Amino acid sequence: MLPYFGRMSAVMVVAALVIIAFAAALSPARAVVPGDQIPTLAPLVKETSPAVVNIATSGMVEEERNPLFNDPFFRRFFGEGPSEPRQRQNQSVGSGVIINAVKGYILTNSHVVAKADEIIVTLTDKRRLKAELIGHDPGTDVAVLKVEPGNLVSIPMADSDYVEVGDFVIAIGNPFGLGQSVSSGIVSALGRTGLGIESYENFIQTDASINPGNSGGALVNLKGKLVGINTAIIAPGGGNIGIGFAIPINMARQIMDQIIEHGEVRRGRIGVQIQDLTPELAEEFSVRQDDGALVTQVMPDSPAAAAELNAGDVIISVNDKEVHSGADLRTFIGLLRVGSRVKLRVVRDGLEIGITLEVGEIKEVQAASGSDVPKLKGAAFGTIPQSSPFYGRVKGVYVVSVVADSPAWQSGLRDQDVITSVNRKPVTNPGELMAASSQAGGSLLLNIIRGDGSLFILIR
Repeated sequence: MLPYFGRMSAVMVVAALVIIAFAAALSPARAVVPGDQIPTLAPLVKETSPAVVNIATSGMVEEERNPLFNDPFFRRFFGEGPSEPRQRQNQSVGSGVIINAVKGYILTNSHVVAKADEIIVTLTDKRRLKAELIGHDPGTDVAVLKVEPGNLVSIPMADSDYVEVGDFVIAIGNPFGLGQSVSSGIVSALGRTGLGIESYENFIQTDASINPGNSGGALVNLKGKLVGINTAIIAPGGGNIGIGFAIPINMARQIMDQIIEHGEVRRGRIGVQIQDLTPELAEEFSVRQDDGALVTQVMPDSPAAAAELNAGDVIISVNDKEVHSGADLRTFIGLLRVGSRVKLRVVRDGLEIGITLEVGEIKEVQAASGSDVPKLKGAAFGTIPQSSPFYGRVKGVYVVSVVADSPAWQSGLRDQDVITSVNRKPVTNPGELMAASSQAGGSLLLNIIRGDGSLFILIR
């Protein structure tokens, strides 16, 4: 065994080698060695940080009615409670990245700005600019803002398809509203899906510290190029534990382009129902368990039907991107432009074949209205759309819209609610909702999923 000082020398040699390797990873233009062999990221930070902005939002949000007021016993002693939903001022902070300095476009997260009545962007030079929300997409958590251009700095975008596990990255943002901060780390994993954070997931995982307020900030490689938009962390204890997620910039750019062009995202579809493979099913269909998405149904008059996809086919790639799960397939297809051609690799009866088809558009159709049920008048219902965070996670009926001051509104129904049961009977589509509501002779007891919780609404 080495003596203490010998062990210390060995440790110092290893540390020196790590530092030298890290310095070598930096491009010559950004690796600065002041004085004596000390690498620094300062030039990189100085170059990129002016493009990362702080975002402060304010707006009125509706407070949920206490579900106890839906209990007749409770109302007997404490009254009916407030007849109109109460509103309160909500303020939040986040981060954003200037993508186009000439036109003043800024990328951020949808959850940072979705409920804002006013958005103020603060630059590193302390300028405060009022921002316009061009559009946002809850399904991917991407939003686009616009400010008045003038002496802005943008970050060039990398091709995130070439990001690799082990790449050095830095995260720049506004954690906890403290002001701009920088952290560093590596790319820990790629293509993270199935986390239940967003409807469409394909995250870059990093151990660079990402904290509340970093949302919408930049994940930058050592060439000073943007590889992702920081969006979420796993924090069981409320703090950072080294597991953060960023939206790949290629994915964010696709969403941004559609928002700028159309003001919304037009989702692609091919018209199939799918499921993940179990070990038993994988063996039956002659594929690996993590190799593809199993087609369970092909919709009539859909692009898949026109291309002669069949139930029992296993889709293993989309445009040469490997498909490992149903979530992968939904994300890849959902991000494609409507009308574009897509190349699928499919395993059918143990043989691999190629199929090309044209991507159609998801129609989130308003399937029924509450006009035939007086207690639900003013509300429109449909199936749970893919843009909803509840898509694929729960079964129920989606509240497409509710007219203000209508009977449905006064009963407590709100846009984007999901009704899972009527008088304790499960409902999975608008037809079942209408039938169950019409058959109810008296009160309607609706079980509602809203936001992060659930409640009962009793309609007399």
